[in-house]
Amino acid sequence: MDETRIPVLVGCGQVSQREADPRAALQPLDLMAQAARQAADDSGAGPALLRALDNVTVIRLFADTSPRFACPFGGSSNPPASVAARIGAAQARQLAYTHPGGNMPQWCLNRLGEAIARGELQSALVVGAEALATQKAAQRAKIALDWREVPGGTHETWGVARRGWSDLEERHGARAAITMYPMFENAIRGRLGRGIAEHQAAMGTLLARFAAVAAANPLADRRAGYSAEQIATPGSGNPTIAFPYTRLMSANAYIDQGAALIVTSLAQARALGIPAERRVFLHGCADAHDHWHVTERRDFHSSAAMPEVFAQALEMAGVTLADLDVFDIYSCFASAVEVACSALGLAEDDPRGLTVTGGLPYFGGPGNNYVTHSIAEMMQRLRAAPGRKGLVTANGNYLTKHSAGVYSTEPPARPFAPQDPAILQAKLDAVPHPPLVELADGEASIETYTVVHDARGPTGAVVIGRLAGGERFIANTPADAALLAEMQQQDFLGRAGRVRNDGERNSFVPG
Repeated sequence: MDETRIPVLVGCGQVSQREADPRAALQPLDLMAQAARQAADDSGAGPALLRALDNVTVIRLFADTSPRFACPFGGSSNPPASVAARIGAAQARQLAYTHPGGNMPQWCLNRLGEAIARGELQSALVVGAEALATQKAAQRAKIALDWREVPGGTHETWGVARRGWSDLEERHGARAAITMYPMFENAIRGRLGRGIAEHQAAMGTLLARFAAVAAANPLADRRAGYSAEQIATPGSGNPTIAFPYTRLMSANAYIDQGAALIVTSLAQARALGIPAERRVFLHGCADAHDHWHVTERRDFHSSAAMPEVFAQALEMAGVTLADLDVFDIYSCFASAVEVACSALGLAEDDPRGLTVTGGLPYFGGPGNNYVTHSIAEMMQRLRAAPGRKGLVTANGNYLTKHSAGVYSTEPPARPFAPQDPAILQAKLDAVPHPPLVELADGEASIETYTVVHDARGPTGAVVIGRLAGGERFIANTPADAALLAEMQQQDFLGRAGRVRNDGERNSFVPG
């Protein structure tokens, strides 16, 4: 094979900042630069590798993703240009900034691998960082920071320019991950036939394994090694965020973390003198998405896209599940892990483990950039045991966008040639789903639901249900304290009632 067309990861870097003084802390772009320099040093080539970069790709900041995380201190008008200037990569001829999604680090590596295989690039950087802990601390202390930059120039924007929720979902208060994923979780509980307490304990057991990995990871944010009981039991230090999730079951976004990956052609790696023991190859990969809006899914306990994406990545790599030694399963919430394990046919207590970092609730959930960390950690695990194979899975929006990568230190036996994602996507777009009614009226039952909380307790419920004819709807229940309490103590899956609308929103009253 032509070594100028074989992609290989040669460097990785990770940063976790714990600076208590916001004025002394690094802002996100500085964390990115630090991680990029670490990645270059990790390769053994140092600054020469940064000077050789053809591409700088920055994973979208949460400040540019969600109003909830909007930064009052400003930011860069061209983040990849700001990073390139910091690391001495002014020669990079392609600058890219991504659209949102936890899948984007793996998606970008897949696309960059294709570009190298086509001979369009010889080296690229994927980097991202968040400093939401510093941002929050500065806001609380009323400290004014200035993170504004205008480096000039333009950048490409990669990914899908489409928000993750519909107008209908937004009208019913269902536009955030902490509303959507609990509804998946309750549907999973219903499919498994578990009671509320039984399932709560099972989630705690699952996530305690992640917490144990984080406890041994010096880069992790939450290193207490929480027990299953601590994770599953609501309390003053672990409040319910949205039923059935507690704070310790939820991705931890308020951290300062950055990570970087450098991919080159094998020829470029050799030319820069990067030792063979630093090289990790992407053997297989795939990307696809489920029906875009949650209310249009075929069901809420599974993913149509995940099994197809995983199977395609494994097939490209020429391996089976049994051939894999290491995993990092995307873990923003327990439901993401449970659905992925089901799609893979992987037991949740598989002795190989499900994470190399500790997962988003315990390692940290740095916005769209977590998977850059998981790939970096995967590289280190595989370098330490040459010949082993690892799988990284990635998930964007609300179990919507899926990416996967199979990695090994072994050179590939065949050219890097992923299938065209459009072929798989056309198949997935045709997956049938129940018809959706925007304004619903009549006898109905609950398909899944959640009760949303704020600092004072329950504030309301979101219900996805079915009319007698099978049509699906989304609704809210009355904000009655007794009802909201009952919905968390008793199983309301399948509960009958009546749905009405006021011309804009639906209201479901349980019978």
